[in-house]
Parts: sequence; structure tokens; C-alpha cells
Amino acid sequence: MVRFVRETVESVLAQDYPRIEHIVVDGGSTDGTLDALRDYEDRVIVRSEPDGGPADAINKGIRQTSGGIVAFLNADDCYLPGAVSAAVQRLAEHPEAAAVYGEGQWVDESGQLLGPYPVGEFDPDRLRQECYICQPSAFLRRKALEEIGLLDASLQYTFDYDLWIRLASRFSMVKTGECLSATRMHRDTLSLGSRKAVLRETIQLLRRHFDYVPFGWVHSYCSHLLDRRDQFFEPLKPGFTKYLLSLPVGVYHNRRHPFRYLNEWRRVMTTAGMKRRLAATWLGKTI
Repeated sequence: MVRFVRETVESVLAQDYPRIEHIVVDGGSTDGTLDALRDYEDRVIVRSEPDGGPADAINKGIRQTSGGIVAFLNADDCYLPGAVSAAVQRLAEHPEAAAVYGEGQWVDESGQLLGPYPVGEFDPDRLRQECYICQPSAFLRRKALEEIGLLDASLQYTFDYDLWIRLASRFSMVKTGECLSATRMHRDTLSLGSRKAVLRETIQLLRRHFDYVPFGWVHSYCSHLLDRRDQFFEPLKPGFTKYLLSLPVGVYHNRRHPFRYLNEWRRVMTTAGMKRRLAATWLGKTI
């Protein structure tokens, strides 16, 4: 993401917190990223070498730092002014918390606001249903992170969701009201450009941690299989065929708890809703 990396680096350098170890880990890119980073070599430590994916690169960066609080940004995300100071202050106010996370905002390729990230109050059980923590707005205590073994480098897309689940199973986390970061949304991001792989890995992740995949994730996966919508710029579009497909797919992924899933699946569709979707299908409005 050479076209965004300068803005990302500068958002860290512009922070008013006085003690920041700033390390950029590059996977041996050849797109001009290293040339862009040379302008910051007196203020930023750059490590460029092959890695096993984003989580592996982040772990390498964390291991090269020594501070008690760690955080990480993707090459196209940015901190908002004062983000680091605000996070450090909140962690000082909550010594029992392993992490603090703030609000976030979605921006487009030019930096224009698209809307707020759907951040939620901390609730470990809610992580069974959704990932409500904005990764670039999260700051973690090193001790807690090291206790759970850093990020799972085997994951290519959902390593942050996995991290929140593992942290929340052992520690508390605190949500702060400040908006701390901007997440850039464009069709080349991992979450949108590899939507099918993201959804498949999410399903595997939920099975591993909770032995159950909720209807919402199964339905999103089935919908993408049928219409290839990215479910952000092209919002998820419900349809009767998608709903039907989510039954065998959901039972398969929840084969240890088929009746639990069947009950959830049945609760989603009312008789009136089924009639509306059948009518839309017959009219060719949806699939």
C-alpha cells in the first residue's frame, strides 16, 4: 500500500505522546514502499524481510519493541491527533484492563469520511456474534499480550478478531469514547478484496473458539457465494435462496449442535418475511 504508507507513518510521527517506539515491518515489498520510507529513516525503524503474513509481521514488530503498551496499524490506516496520549491515559485510569479501545471511523481512498466503525461496549459474550473492536483504535498492555502468545500467525485475515477473543477470555478491556483512528476502506483491502476467504476463516475461527457459528456469519458467507457482493460498498442483500442455502451450510458447520442452529435459523424468518422474499424472488428482484 505504497500510496498510503506516508500518511500512515506521518499520523504516528504527529502524535503528541513523547515516548513512541515506531517500527515499520515490510515483507520485502517491491512496490516502492521502501523508497517512500527512506524519508523517515532518522525517525522510524524499518525492517524489510519475508514474512508469513500480516500477523507474523506484526509479531516481529512487537518483539522489536520494549514499551509496556503496544499497538499496530495497517499500511493504509491512520491515528487521529492525540490518539496515543488518550489511550495511555485511559490505561493509567484502568490498571485492571489489558487493553483500551476507542471509536473509529471509516474513510475512503481520498480520506473522506464514510461513516463510524460499529464499535461496541466490551462484552466477552458478544464476541461470539461479532467483532466490535476497531483494531487500529486498540492499545494493549504488553504483559497481557505476551501471556496469550501474541497474534496467531497462522491466520491471514481474522488475527485481530482472534486476538480480542483470546484476550477477553482472560482479561478485561475498556472502551473509551474518543475516536482514535481512521480505517481506510477500498476494494483492495484484505477484508473486501478477499471476502470469501475472510468469511471462511471467520467461520473456522468461531468453530475453534466457541464450537458454534451463529446464523449471521453463515448467512453472510452464503450470500457472498451467490452474489459476490463485498458487503460494504455493496451491502449484503437478503434473498430467499440465500436463506435456504444457509440451512445446510449452517448445519454442516454446526454439526455438533445442529438443533441449536436450526432453532436460530427458524427464528430469523417470520411467515410474513418468508412471503416477502418469495415474492421478490419470483419477481426477479433478488436471489
